Amino acid sequence: MISVSGLVHRYEGVAAVAGVSLAIDDGEFCILAGPNGSGKTTLVRHLNGLLTPDEGCVEVSGRAVQDDLVAARMAVGMVFQDPRDCFVAATIGEDVRFGPENLGLSHAEIDRRIETALGAVNMAGREAERLDRLSGGEQERVAIAGALAMEPDFLVLDEPFTGLDEPARQSVLSRLRALQEAGTGIIVVTHDLRDVFELADRVVVMRDGQIGLDGTPQEVLDDLPELGVRPPC
Repeated sequence: MISVSGLVHRYEGVAAVAGVSLAIDDGEFCILAGPNGSGKTTLVRHLNGLLTPDEGCVEVSGRAVQDDLVAARMAVGMVFQDPRDCFVAATIGEDVRFGPENLGLSHAEIDRRIETALGAVNMAGREAERLDRLSGGEQERVAIAGALAMEPDFLVLDEPFTGLDEPARQSVLSRLRALQEAGTGIIVVTHDLRDVFELADRVVVMRDGQIGLDGTPQEVLDDLPELGVRPPC
């Protein structure tokens, strides 16, 4: 479980997240929605210690994130809105390999994870290609593969479908379904609910740094427009 208690984060004295408390269960598929500037990305960057709270705390599996950043980042994989923020190597294969290799896994297990992760985003067989020669959509797919290769307990994706063509979108959605069925918690940060609304167990909507709605997709559907979120068609 991820537990957020009284979380406050300020930028230059202004609260981007203002006293948020939230619990996300193991295996839950949660959409975190809200208009730009509502605090979504700031909130999720606390889940594996990329940001430090000004007040409150975040726990993953009963352990405070700030007490063990390595454990938190193994348990909570993150895919950023700008995929270039994730890259640590020059080629596709080297980048996806980096995380599993640092876990001390066997070569066979690392190769299995790379193959599975790249296959999930339709990038299989392209390990030798340079990241700086890929399109924006291809870079995003590699970033997702890098997170998938870590096989985390929770996977957080910030606007994961931006720049993806339809086959890639469907491949990623299929992989997310499979991950959830296998017990991985999924948190999708998005302003566009079309792709993931029917997959979600829960929708949390933020506004002005606070939680404005929290419920099942059907429970929140009629109230989405009032919080600046367009309902899925």
